[in-house]
Amino acid sequence: MEYRFLGQSGFKVSSLGLGAGTFGGKGPLFSAWGNTDVKEAARLIDICLDAGVNLFDTADVYSDGASEAILGAAIKGRRDRVVLSTKLTLRMGDEPNDVGASRHHLIKATDQALKRLDTDHIDILQLHHFDAMTPVESVMATLDDLVRAGKVRYLGVSNFSGWQIMKSQAVAERYGYTRFVANQAYYSLVGRDYEWELMPLGQDQGLGAIVWSPLGWGRLTGKIRRNQPLPPGSRLHQTAGFAPPVEEERLYQIIETLECIAEERGKSVPQVALNWLLQRPTVSSVLIGARNEEQLRHNLGAVDWQLDGDQMRRLDEVSAVTPPYPYYPYWNGQFAERNPAPV
Repeated sequence: MEYRFLGQSGFKVSSLGLGAGTFGGKGPLFSAWGNTDVKEAARLIDICLDAGVNLFDTADVYSDGASEAILGAAIKGRRDRVVLSTKLTLRMGDEPNDVGASRHHLIKATDQALKRLDTDHIDILQLHHFDAMTPVESVMATLDDLVRAGKVRYLGVSNFSGWQIMKSQAVAERYGYTRFVANQAYYSLVGRDYEWELMPLGQDQGLGAIVWSPLGWGRLTGKIRRNQPLPPGSRLHQTAGFAPPVEEERLYQIIETLECIAEERGKSVPQVALNWLLQRPTVSSVLIGARNEEQLRHNLGAVDWQLDGDQMRRLDEVSAVTPPYPYYPYWNGQFAERNPAPV
């Protein structure tokens, strides 16, 4: 297993991490993707630790807190081998202040997460969304207090736009608060929007990407083929309304290229898709999910080898999408080179 720096933190995480979204099974569909209990979770974590995985990610909303509780119980006795990552700010109760990034909710939600995780500190605490109703100055001051109190080690964001991250970083720099070092973002061969703004921002600001849904919401598991119906029990039957749209012909072309490369390398479609991500700039760790031991072991096969330059190029080309303005290359250097500004 390779270990990579989490942005410019000086802190290392495994290149693959385990997402604990399948732990629990409580709550609505979007927050409960499986029903893994403590015993099963402990077994999955055993396999991860044996393979060198040290990053385990969850969120307070996953299974209404049950995911955190199960993860905390499953790592009992081996906390020192584990990097715990969790997220908060989404609604966790019926009271008016049970949501957002107010000082009240950030402190309360962090304390509740610590209790469920049964630990005295969270290694990576991420804001699950941007709260436009709370001043950024208040958010960053509160997060800094949590770090100084020893409850949190490193800070990150998830589902933020570029300007929201930059505003937060600017406030932190202005007042000497702890800065963000992680950006948990959606990124896959069928969802490359991350590259347009968030990737160059990560390079400039020292944020390491923790990638979620690296298989494109189940589209790159190897079970989808051209002119074939979705297999029974596929998550896409239920999550299609949540997943970012992908043009059908582009999806099939990507899958067919993945299949060719998988055959060349003696790997599977998801292993190739994950390996492509592991070679992309700013990626610190890619989160894999697993409903069972077989699935986990299979996904772990994405490491300790690399696609060659030609295979990376073919995947880059077949998955490429023309960025919108102002990210389209014409507006990002080419025009300036051909038409220097008048003096």
